[in-house]
Amino acid sequence: MLSPVRLALLAGSLLLATAAQAQKTYLHCGRLLDMRTERARSEMTVVVENGRIVAVEPGYAMPTGAQDKVVDLKNRTVLPGLIDCHVHLEGETSKDNYLKEFTQNPADVAFGSLEHARKTLLAGFTTVRDLGGSGVNIALRNAINRGQVVGPRIFTAGKAISGTGGHMDPTNGYRLDLMGMPGPPDGVANGPDQGRQAVREQYKRGADLIKIASTGGVLSVAKDGSAPQFTEEEIRAVVEAARDLGLNVACHAHGAEGMKRAIRAGVTSIEHGTLMDDETMKLMKKYGTWYVPTITAGKSVADSAKIPNYYPPLVTPKALAIGPKLQGTFGRAYKAGVKIAFGTDASVYRHGVNALEFRYMVEAGMPAYEALRSATVSAAELLGQTGSLGTLEPGKLADVVAVEGDPVQDIDAMQRVRFVMKQGTVYRQE
Repeated sequence: MLSPVRLALLAGSLLLATAAQAQKTYLHCGRLLDMRTERARSEMTVVVENGRIVAVEPGYAMPTGAQDKVVDLKNRTVLPGLIDCHVHLEGETSKDNYLKEFTQNPADVAFGSLEHARKTLLAGFTTVRDLGGSGVNIALRNAINRGQVVGPRIFTAGKAISGTGGHMDPTNGYRLDLMGMPGPPDGVANGPDQGRQAVREQYKRGADLIKIASTGGVLSVAKDGSAPQFTEEEIRAVVEAARDLGLNVACHAHGAEGMKRAIRAGVTSIEHGTLMDDETMKLMKKYGTWYVPTITAGKSVADSAKIPNYYPPLVTPKALAIGPKLQGTFGRAYKAGVKIAFGTDASVYRHGVNALEFRYMVEAGMPAYEALRSATVSAAELLGQTGSLGTLEPGKLADVVAVEGDPVQDIDAMQRVRFVMKQGTVYRQE
């Protein structure tokens, strides 16, 4: 039998727990963007409890409990937390970026990633898909999930995969005696069997999805950025192994042939897609493949390449040739009806200005509301998270962003984020 003192302590604990559970937050929204109907609703209240939305009501509903609180967003436009489907939180562009591979320890990378994650969240991006790093990205995801550090919700590919000499080969450009023979644990796979092994390695380490490179890349220290670097058989082996483990496959690709092989083999998304042709777009529509364009990255690398010695000599001509083409490709893909999810390749440019992508999408012909949907409803669908993310509806996670101005009329309003809530916790309020 419990003593009277212990009974009293237990009763007090239960009362505190009940009070904490009952606490609600009432967000009074001047303008709320409905991502399903593509219309704005004036004077709305979003009610949040235990990290989830429990009600969305017309008018400015008032609290009913003593512990409840109100957040005044009456002069803001409110929309779901934003999702960037292509980031790399471990690093950020700089003139000495290639030297850092030899001077930074994993702990240095980890500490740097904390600031990148914080900036991303405060910019309104409550969820991201991290498409490749050293594996620190997995530890960062876990630390954020435990509440130890501040950052967006992360779905990560861990270490990305390519063939020997491919875009993800970590020893490209090294001296011969330093190259060694990187294999599947290092993200380098040749042939179907090694592809399967590389997938299982990332699964074992805790990846949420798989990232491959079916063509060369711009920033890798290798000559060709567009030629195919996996056979269709190799890609199919990766996709099948990933799906057996419940993982989707994102595919970095610039050249059309590498994209076509990847689409036919069943990848979930094409990242960048710079040189895609009409046949590629038709294949993407046929197979339901998503396109994540990363226009900001294209513009950024083209600008940086104009700075003397910013990139190694092999990289500069690729950046100047590939970078400027992304926006035009995006415009054609949108008009062709390809499914598009928002992604920026943050790290190729500085973290925290991800919303620039909205401007470039609108410039290329996508209406503002559709651009916003690409970073909410569509991005949630790509992630397989439509039950929790992408809209402000009862039952969804309470990821809420408010901006100054009306982004439907002025898309640059997305660069004026004034309020950020992630899973019921407020991280920014101005």
